Amino acid sequence: MHKIEHIGIAVRDIVSANETYARLLGTPHYKTERVESEAVETSFFRIGESKIELLQATGPDSAIAKSIEKRGEGIHHIAFAVEDIEAEIKRLKGEGFTPISAAPKQGADGKLVFFFHPKSANGVLIELCQDIR
Repeated sequence: MHKIEHIGIAVRDIVSANETYARLLGTPHYKTERVESEAVETSFFRIGESKIELLQATGPDSAIAKSIEKRGEGIHHIAFAVEDIEAEIKRLKGEGFTPISAAPKQGADGKLVFFFHPKSANGVLIELCQDIR
């Protein structure tokens, strides 16, 4: 892992959240994207070398909808940029981290993504991100 790629924040209303974060960060979001496989609408803000990703559920069965129902709005995950996602998955499994899925999949912002269960990391959902080449 070489940097925090982004911090994901679960929101109920992405339009309102975009306004809030634009005021907070002093810059508008640079991209929105719907990820059908995850049933989310995303919006990205740059902050230094990292990003803030806002996530709004597009359906009641999405992980974001369930997260908001259980915990309310707020930080959903921390994503780390990696060069070799397969090697990093293997390493973290060897360290005892519990994967959520069997294999990486395409996520938002041109990334291949993989998640580790929050129970493995003191209640924080961990995402690995690799640029799709």
